[in-house]
Amino acid sequence: MFTKILAKIVGTKNEREIKRLKPIVAKINALEPQIQKLSDAELKAKTQEFKERLDRGESLDSLLPEAFAVVREASRRVLGMRHYDVQLMGGIVLHEGKIAEMKTGEGKTLVATLPAYLNALTGKGVHIVTVNDYLAKRDAKWMGTLYNFLGLSVGVIVSGMNEEERKRAYASDITYGTNNEFGFDYLRDNMKFSLEDMVQREHHYAIVDEVDSILIDEARTPLIISGPSEESTEIYYHIDKLVRHLKKDVHFTLDEKTKSAMLTEEGVAEMERLLGVENLYDPRHISLVHHINQALRAHHLFHRDVDYIVKDGKVIIVDEFTGRLMPGRRWSDGLHQAIEAKEGVKIEKENQTLATITFQNYFRMYEKLAGMTGTAETEAAEFKEIYNLDVVVIPTHKPMIRVDHPDVVYRTKREKFNAVVEEIEELHREGRPVLVGTTSIENSEILSGLLKKKKIPHQVLNAKYHEREAAIIAQAGRSGAVTIATNMAGRGVDILLGGNPEGLAKETLAEEGYDLDSIDPSSWNEALQMARQGEDPTKKFPERWAEVLYQKVKECQEDYERVKALGGLHIIGTERHESRRIDNQLRGRAGRQGDPGSSRFYLSLEDDLLRLFGSDKLRGIMDRLGIEEGEPIEHPFVSKAIEQAQKKVEAHHFEIRKHLLEYDDVMNKQREVIYSQRKEILASDNIRDWITDMVRDVCEGIVEEYREEKGSPVDWDLEGLKDRFMGVFGFRPEIKEDLLDAKELAENLAEQALRAYEEKEQEIGQDTMRQLERMFLLHTIDSLWKEHLLAMDHLREGIGLRGYAQQNPLQEYKREAFAMFSDLIERIKEQTLSFLYRVQVEREEEVEKLEEEQKKKPLRLVYSRGEETREEKPKKQPIRRGKKIGRNDPCPCGSGKKYKKCCGRPGAKPKKEKAVLH
Repeated sequence: MFTKILAKIVGTKNEREIKRLKPIVAKINALEPQIQKLSDAELKAKTQEFKERLDRGESLDSLLPEAFAVVREASRRVLGMRHYDVQLMGGIVLHEGKIAEMKTGEGKTLVATLPAYLNALTGKGVHIVTVNDYLAKRDAKWMGTLYNFLGLSVGVIVSGMNEEERKRAYASDITYGTNNEFGFDYLRDNMKFSLEDMVQREHHYAIVDEVDSILIDEARTPLIISGPSEESTEIYYHIDKLVRHLKKDVHFTLDEKTKSAMLTEEGVAEMERLLGVENLYDPRHISLVHHINQALRAHHLFHRDVDYIVKDGKVIIVDEFTGRLMPGRRWSDGLHQAIEAKEGVKIEKENQTLATITFQNYFRMYEKLAGMTGTAETEAAEFKEIYNLDVVVIPTHKPMIRVDHPDVVYRTKREKFNAVVEEIEELHREGRPVLVGTTSIENSEILSGLLKKKKIPHQVLNAKYHEREAAIIAQAGRSGAVTIATNMAGRGVDILLGGNPEGLAKETLAEEGYDLDSIDPSSWNEALQMARQGEDPTKKFPERWAEVLYQKVKECQEDYERVKALGGLHIIGTERHESRRIDNQLRGRAGRQGDPGSSRFYLSLEDDLLRLFGSDKLRGIMDRLGIEEGEPIEHPFVSKAIEQAQKKVEAHHFEIRKHLLEYDDVMNKQREVIYSQRKEILASDNIRDWITDMVRDVCEGIVEEYREEKGSPVDWDLEGLKDRFMGVFGFRPEIKEDLLDAKELAENLAEQALRAYEEKEQEIGQDTMRQLERMFLLHTIDSLWKEHLLAMDHLREGIGLRGYAQQNPLQEYKREAFAMFSDLIERIKEQTLSFLYRVQVEREEEVEKLEEEQKKKPLRLVYSRGEETREEKPKKQPIRRGKKIGRNDPCPCGSGKKYKKCCGRPGAKPKKEKAVLH
């Protein structure tokens, strides 16, 4: 109560934030008249002037008003768009490293140009992160004309680009790309064998578009780069056949909230009978339990045309948040293979993790992080706790006048869909545009079938037709338009009442066979502005494209008035999503820029959200009120109850993400150590000092291992110690009897080892030795890190069971992870030294070949909720294991002669010797 009274007196935190921004906006506006007087050349020259002022010690904050004024003027000249005051506010918030919540249609793409330009002046690069390749390419091309005008370079990162193209894009002042591409490039860079091959620069400043979608929705699953494992795929088909015999609630139980399946005692007994094993939980059969659980999940918790579709013999994931297909991406941990077996398609092999990172930890690497979205306030606590990002709600340019009607609830889905179709039919008859949001492809198809029966023309926008999605959405505001969309998150296209004249003009010109690439973008923008102001652009541009554009602008303006008089765009939600944000994104499509609009959600007691959270209570109310079939219940308290259910799910998902992050933070510290050491190795011309330190560390470790608390070194197991030393260094050390303590013994062993190393170096040559040191150390780090990741996966899978022993699983995980990492560091040292002390090189060029081969490895990229394959045939490593042949040894060719008398004699044709490991 006190908080509410205080807020009324001093304003809410957000109101105080907006009040603080207003004077800065006033400064920018005050500069507008003098900036407008500048010629194009003078305006462009401002960029160099700002860079020089930064070099002289001026801060970005002091440059902000002038830099923003310059961008606003350049945008007006080049794009025909002048930033509104609220867009300037959004730009300031982004520059300060916060999240700007701006409603749909407020022009977030244009807002990003302000802080991107200002921060790019430092020369350290700015990353603008979008949710898909289409938006990255569109925004880079669209806003690129503005940046280029001001003398900044623009790059774009999309899938399918080669290393050189990526390197050029990252070297640009401003780089557009998707979250997946940025994350994977980071992981791939940390698997490279030279600094020149790395594509990314430092992580300076990132602006994340649809920040809630990327940093929250997609943050539940990590990005993984993996390589194919050896396991056979037949096991999946075999288990799939067997689980089809199991009965729900008899042999297994399901938890739909957590999407997990569990065998009952009867189920375990039945599977033991079907598999012909005595004990399913015997350590030898433990992988079978995992396969059975995944097969049960595949059959009962993942549904065709909802969670995935089958196309061209492949199981393709449907993104639950955007409704798009995700070709090439795969569920991990054998789930995708289980679904492939269920659908009877070819099974792709499972993979082993080579590198992994969560989006949380990737984006927290940036010195400054900012984001923008239409819906962030509901997740403000999570943004603050995980990313230390504040959310600022920016007011709309014009007042919001959309009418949001209370939800209506029916008993069954059939009744609900009938009611939806009736409303669509009525509005379509009036000529009012309708946008219908569904939560799955299946529901889109059901609704489409019902509308076809009623002969209502409509467009379906779901994962099956995503190629045309932008064009369909752009015209969803025309009179009489009916559009069904699986999900409206992150579409990046405005719905304009009356339609989008640009899209219509381009469509008409394309049908006429007109070459759209021949039109100058600045001429097009100028013609568009003239047409919108009622001027005929054909007087200045006599070409056909200007005539069509003018015609379409007039058509859309007339239609806009018609639609506006009818009440604007009407939104129908056919189901509530688990997250309130997704519902708000759908609602936000209506009422943009002060336009009229309305929305209503239709629900049924059979919907997942209501079924899992509280449908029994509502069913009881409907029974008591005597509500008949086809009659809905409509009351504000229903909407409130549904919102409470959504809050529960959001809280549950927050806990999952937080839990994932707590565990990944442990891995992240280890990852940072390994990756920073790798970079140090690559940046060093000479790592001989590293090797010397390793020798001393390993010798100390061996002595510590065999040390006894009492007695002098002569009383220890010195024979065992010598064997252990030989295992690493390849020779038995001499230990003097008069050694006094462990420290002296360790120093003596290190001296012998270093002497042997110097001899090895003289034998091989210094340059070759330097190459081998770097190559073997990197190779050892990579191979042992890969094994460590697998061991950490297994540790994490089983650590939850510690809770039954009244132990904190997270604390136990941290403790064991630390011990495993310490062991990893020791093994890296020992294995590297073992290689170096045993290597024999006959030809230096073979070492160079070996280095080249190391750079080429088969990779498989596992995306958030999936993976993408990029494989190369593994090359044979030019290493063979075996002893170096002595002159008096039998010749390996099988002649029975000594080597010196046969293939090793002077003048004999030498065999191509390569790096040989004892």
